[in-house]
Amino acid sequence: MRDVLSQIVRWWESGQTFGLATVVDTFRSAPRPPGASMAVLGEEAEGSVSGGCVEGAVYELAREVVAAGTPVLQRYGVSDDDAFSAGLTCGGILDVFVEPVSRETFPELGAIAASVREREPVAVATVLSGPGAIGARRVIWPDRSSGSLGVTRLDEAVDDDVRGMLAQGLTGVRRYGSRGERRLDELSVFVHSFAPPPRMLVFGAIDFAAAVARIGKFLGYHVVVCDARPVFTTAKRFPEADEVIVKWPHDYLTSVTVDERTAICVLTHDPRFDVPLLEVALRTPAGYVGAMGSRRTHEDRLARLREAGLGEAELKRLRSPIGLDLGARTPEETAVSIAAELIQLRWGGSGQPLTDGSGRIHGDGGRP
Repeated sequence: MRDVLSQIVRWWESGQTFGLATVVDTFRSAPRPPGASMAVLGEEAEGSVSGGCVEGAVYELAREVVAAGTPVLQRYGVSDDDAFSAGLTCGGILDVFVEPVSRETFPELGAIAASVREREPVAVATVLSGPGAIGARRVIWPDRSSGSLGVTRLDEAVDDDVRGMLAQGLTGVRRYGSRGERRLDELSVFVHSFAPPPRMLVFGAIDFAAAVARIGKFLGYHVVVCDARPVFTTAKRFPEADEVIVKWPHDYLTSVTVDERTAICVLTHDPRFDVPLLEVALRTPAGYVGAMGSRRTHEDRLARLREAGLGEAELKRLRSPIGLDLGARTPEETAVSIAAELIQLRWGGSGQPLTDGSGRIHGDGGRP
């Protein structure tokens, strides 16, 4: 819903009722992840749930849902009779929840939009199926909740689980008993998390950093470029970065919060900068710590880090030389190799050409 949020808030604020279709679950090679949304108002549509495969069918269903005022959970996949009519020709399956949205049916939408703008974590839990009211909704923040799924004990169980999902930025379906029992699966609840984007911390104000900042922004990171040299560390040189910081890298890193979704890219390849920085970085919970340099530089760096007191378990976390082996030469190609490594680690890919493999293209994924 994040992609269409600004548009649907305008419709919502104007008092109109529109259809909101959201991917809530996927199987096999589905083209869009859970949370992808399409909004429909009259003959106007915003967003996408499938990249084109079933958009027409979802558009028509959304118009029907608005007219009827009743939400619908619909599955789309390949049809043996006519795979091209309303099916996913890639072989995937999508579960799409379509609901009518207005000020009356979704009074918290304005507060959700405000939280997203302010980078405050928030999640929406919606009943998809089961004995409760289909479409019942609860909005959960780290410190408060609004709305109800119908039963107090269910609300309490969902609040606990959703706050854990928010901390990891996870979106997906959770199953419960009608009174919140986690061991049962009578009731399906879709949790749509709006966590702030993960952070990419890029150290070293060089041309490679500019390329990495661009691709990091493309991948959805909040990108920070940091270097101690003010003549090179300027917003003009790094226009895609969300923040440009002039500070000694290790001092900056000790001053900010780092979590499991943070990617740290050390591109200075200068021991004065990168050894103190990596000494800090490898002791944080960052999900990715990579450093640029040759294999000789890497071995020298490891020796210096051992002298600084880092253990082998900490050193094994270091991705160096940084990136996947793509034969990259230019800053832009190197940025692609770093992005490829980040994607591989996130979803658990092999890094091998797809044409050399077999079976499913999209696995169950790695870290969120």
